[in-house]
Amino acid sequence: MDHAELSTEQVLKRDIPWETYMTTKLISGTGLQLLRRYDNRSESYRAQLLDDDGPAYVKVFVSILRDIFKEETVEYVLALMDEMLTANPKRARLFHDKSLANEDTYEPFLRLLWKGNWFIQEKSCKILSLIVSARPRALDGVIANGEASNSKKNITCIGDVLKGLVEWLCAQLKNPSHPTRGVPTAVNCLAALLKEPVVRSSFVRADGVKLLIPLISPASTQQSIQLLYETCLCIWLLSYYEPAIEFLATSRALQRLVEVVKSSTKEKVVRVIVLTLRNLLPKGTFGAQMVDLSLPQIVQSLKTQAWSDEDLLEALNQLEEGLKDNIKKLSSFDKYKQEVLLGHLDWTPVHKDPLFWRDNITSFEENDFQILRVLITILDTSNDPRSLAVACYDLSQFIQYHPAGRIIVTDLKAKERAMKLMNHENAEVTKNALLCIQRLFLGSKYASFLQA
Repeated sequence: MDHAELSTEQVLKRDIPWETYMTTKLISGTGLQLLRRYDNRSESYRAQLLDDDGPAYVKVFVSILRDIFKEETVEYVLALMDEMLTANPKRARLFHDKSLANEDTYEPFLRLLWKGNWFIQEKSCKILSLIVSARPRALDGVIANGEASNSKKNITCIGDVLKGLVEWLCAQLKNPSHPTRGVPTAVNCLAALLKEPVVRSSFVRADGVKLLIPLISPASTQQSIQLLYETCLCIWLLSYYEPAIEFLATSRALQRLVEVVKSSTKEKVVRVIVLTLRNLLPKGTFGAQMVDLSLPQIVQSLKTQAWSDEDLLEALNQLEEGLKDNIKKLSSFDKYKQEVLLGHLDWTPVHKDPLFWRDNITSFEENDFQILRVLITILDTSNDPRSLAVACYDLSQFIQYHPAGRIIVTDLKAKERAMKLMNHENAEVTKNALLCIQRLFLGSKYASFLQA
């Protein structure tokens, strides 16, 4: 059978020769006794054993993974542990019992992430994520299971575990070990692990955020909806971390989130996206972008739907109020900047308002004259006559109002582009290209005279 398609139930039907392992001293007599008592028993009986002596069973399972490399046995023990933790995830705390202080309970799983088949990798990832999440945080500054930092025994520290986990998860997002389960497994574990600041930091440093963005897209099947939800949950957790926000600001994450929330009917998906948008709203230029993407209208539409989740309704109200405040706060230059960055210019009032140019002329110097550079790019790339005409006019305005306008625009090589447009078939483009060239050559006073 294909190992990738194995189920826990199928693996647990195997008969493992524990006595042989004891004979070869790969397990102890005590270990054999515990295994005989536990193996092939009912769930309720096993639960009682774990309640009575859980850490001892964890010790036996971990020692087998450490010392035995036969694939069928490794799969079997991982299946036992998976079953144990699925029935009660709180049992992950057993791995951090004081009696296991000298055991490296992380290392076998960390090693198995990169070894063996998909069944082994998937179970190791799931179990390790649960164990890590259940650890007492007070131990993070010491050693994995509470052993004093001056111990001679080499025990994997939590930093290395989290780093190794993040590396494997990013590898799955890039090149999954399993064609259909690699990515969902990675995202599922990330949704749990990204609650930790140290994991957020490690994930961003590993350039992981960009691997999540393509997964934010409308979903229809139950599996794809769950993957979308957990991906958005990861983005929500990352929206609390400033370096991740900086990356989100330069990606298409916002456009994708808005697109999904506009069309999704799944309440949990809508809720986590709305909470994410609420977090991002006050950061950088997100507010202005949200307005441009018609989010205020989308929020109004969402509010008319019959949601049962009170947290979602409250978050929608908060997002709506935040967007209203943002619209009020947006300066005329912010609005102008958004118009230019979107690349579709029109004769909105600011372009011909002398007060706008006088008050905001130094704002054009931001980010190494970013807005001027975009205006010049529009001259090169746009097929829209209105955008071309307005871009030429705005460059002429900058020349007129900035003390070093002519020098700056010349240095940015706008002259050649504007001159090409003087022969444009559209009269409005020709007129404003001519004005731009006149101001470049003659200065603002003479150009204004000629224009009149």
